[in-house]
This record gives sequence, structure tokens and C-alpha cells, in this order.
Amino acid sequence: MAKIYYVGDWAIQLGPVYAESPFHHSVKGTEIFNYGKWLKEAIESTGEHQVTSVPGWDFYMLKPGEYEEILASYDAVIFSDVEARNFQLAPAFFKREGFGKQILTFPDRIRLTIEAVEAGMGVMFLGGWQSFSGDHGMGGWGRCRLRELLPVTCLDYEDLVESTEGYTAEVLDADHPILRGIDFSSLPPILGYNQVKPKEGGQVIARWAGTTDPLLAVGQIGKGRSIAYTSDPAPHWGCNFVFWEHYNRFWLNVAEWLVGVR
Repeated sequence: MAKIYYVGDWAIQLGPVYAESPFHHSVKGTEIFNYGKWLKEAIESTGEHQVTSVPGWDFYMLKPGEYEEILASYDAVIFSDVEARNFQLAPAFFKREGFGKQILTFPDRIRLTIEAVEAGMGVMFLGGWQSFSGDHGMGGWGRCRLRELLPVTCLDYEDLVESTEGYTAEVLDADHPILRGIDFSSLPPILGYNQVKPKEGGQVIARWAGTTDPLLAVGQIGKGRSIAYTSDPAPHWGCNFVFWEHYNRFWLNVAEWLVGVR
């Protein structure tokens, strides 16, 4: 059984907001969405694997030492819509009572992730507005050492490519184990993706039809494996994708290749 730690694809909706007078407005309603439920259920669909799905804010709030325990006990990690700041900022930095009393430093989560992958852990990077370069560059993956783990190269500017008509796939390596048993020609329209570039040492398995933009790429990092899928595994870009007949099989193939089962 593979154990996978999945960070991201959660959201909190506050509202709607009602303005009832020039002097008063109120937020009525709070709802939490786990958009990662489709990916989690897909990987767990055979009962052979376990996925722990956590929101980005839980990852951000991990105390020093807790991430090290996660890396030691899981076979792979997934990051989806998790901007680089979640790795680089630790809440403990903002506890003013510690200022001036000691030198404040904390373990670098990106370094810890790199070392874990080099030692054999799998890492999966998935697309979204806060992934790769992202909306207005907020993803920031290419501006930090996460780029060492990516099997693709991020752009230096906003990378969102979107269309209400959607995009389809062009397979470059139909024999790769990830695509085994899957008819990618039946992929439903994907409403957007993060534009990235092929990277030396990485293998592009599929690209977005009519472009040279990687859709799915893989790489070897030391003893570990890395995967990039440059669109969303969930709505909104994936609102058709999550109902695709091959959705479960595709993500099972991805997860099993990532941890060395395939």
C-alpha cells in the first residue's frame, strides 16, 4: 500500500455579503470545500492506497519537526494550488515575543522535500491558479528550489492559459506505464492549464494539442520520481475531467508509477 500526503485543493467560501444600509454590511454563511475529493477517491478506489488530503493552511501551520515526520512516513507528496510562500514562511516567525531573545531560523521545507525525493520519495505537482508560476506569478515554484524537483520549466511571468471551449491532449509516448489502458483521445475539454516549457532531463508524455506546452511530464530526481500535470485535477479547470471514464484509472496509474509500483 502506498501512503500519499496531498496538500491543496481546499477552499473556504465566506458569504454572500449583504449591504443593508450605508453603515452596515454582513457576511452570512461559511462553507468549506474539499475540491481534492475526486483525486483522493480516485487513488483510493481500489482500496490499495491511502491518501491524506489536507488544506494548504494546515500545511502552512505545521510546527517545526512535523513536516519531517510526514516525509519519513509517506511514500509520496502531492502539491496542487500551493504557492511557494506556504513552504517559505513559518507562522513561528511572527511570534513577536521571540524577537531579540534568540536567533530565529527554522528548517527549510523545500530543502527537506528535495532531500526526501532524492532519497526515494515521489512528488507530484498539479496545476491551478496558485501552481507553477500561476496567476500574477503567485505560484512562485520556478523562483525557488522547487524548480529542482519539477520535470518542466516554469515561465517567468503569469502562465495561465484558459478557454471556455477547452483544450485537448496530444500523446507523445503512448507506451508509458502511466497511459496504460487509457484512451486519451476521449479526454473531455479541459478549461485551462499552466503553460510551462519542456526541461532537459524531463520526459514529456503528453502535451496540449496544437501547442508545444507539456500536459504531463515525468522525471527522475536521485532515487525518487517527479510528475507534473499542468492542469487542475479538480474543478474549475477540471469540471469535465473529474467525470471522465478514465479519471480513476489515470490517477491510479500516475500514483503507482510515482511510488515505483509500475
